[in-house]
Amino acid sequence: MSNNTPQLTNGEIFTTMREMEHEQLVFCNDKETGLKAIVAIHNTTLGPALGGTRFWNYQNEDEAIIDVLRLSRGMTYKAAISGLNLGGGKAVIIGDSKALTNREPLFRRYGKFVNGLGGRYITAEDVGTSTGDMEYIGMETESVAGKPEQLGGGGDPSPVTAYGVYLGMRAAAKYANGTDSLSGKRVLVQGVGHVGQHLVKHLVQEGATVMIADISEERTSAVAKEFGVEVVSTASIFDTQMDIYAPCALGATINDETIGKLTCNIIAGAANNQLKEEEKHGRALIERGIVYAPDYLINAGGLINCYVELEGYNRERALQKTEIIYQRALEIFAVAASNNITTQAAANRVA
Repeated sequence: MSNNTPQLTNGEIFTTMREMEHEQLVFCNDKETGLKAIVAIHNTTLGPALGGTRFWNYQNEDEAIIDVLRLSRGMTYKAAISGLNLGGGKAVIIGDSKALTNREPLFRRYGKFVNGLGGRYITAEDVGTSTGDMEYIGMETESVAGKPEQLGGGGDPSPVTAYGVYLGMRAAAKYANGTDSLSGKRVLVQGVGHVGQHLVKHLVQEGATVMIADISEERTSAVAKEFGVEVVSTASIFDTQMDIYAPCALGATINDETIGKLTCNIIAGAANNQLKEEEKHGRALIERGIVYAPDYLINAGGLINCYVELEGYNRERALQKTEIIYQRALEIFAVAASNNITTQAAANRVA
């Protein structure tokens, strides 16, 4: 799998789908609710395609198509490497999620579209959607995960996602330092949304020295007050002395400009597509002696949480199944070293 952004060539959607090996792309339109959605099913070899629905105000339709194709392909790899009997899928709704005040009609109509796919695609929450939205979708289809806990769903998957990232970070420490202890390590968590906050909690409990950065001063203030951690400005992230860098916000933060500044020897975070150019920047990290924990492996806890919900939700079982991330990460580091390839390439090979 490559993180390099694909392009639509003169609107040739089928050409792009063939290059990215997608099975199906479905466009959903409803005039009454204003729904404009796209569902991408990448691969159903191992099982039905599962992936969240992202509600985003895309600049144009081509941007939305590329995003849903890229994200759905990533879900295939994430499910495979986590040992789940699932394929990869994703959906996007085009529009301003925050401006939608009456959400039930749109999401119930969307649920009918999902139901029409006959179980080939199972949706869940993503950026711009919530467990409440999944409840509305669930009124129209059983092909949904991430419903509220009071309805028997898995609820917010953030704690499980953060736990997987924490395990992946410990595995990287084991490989890089000979011990998986994070006590005393200086860890910078970039992005303290739901996942970042839970990750901070794990790190503080283990005795790490935690620093946080986020574009929201309100979030950094609240997290700093709760956990007693240091706040770093977003402008000075890469000038900060650290042992571990944990990107948990935007992707592509590992790039030509930042790699030369990094003082850490481990990168392990929840953000998707952290390497701006997968092979080039993965190789640059090797040359700098920095161990990179592949993002789609260690942030797979959310997907695992949804998978467990399909079986009949149990939070302890979700956390238990997430523990595969630690051993799988060590396996990937070994494959990368023995084959002189990047850890991302090794993860793709294992997946």
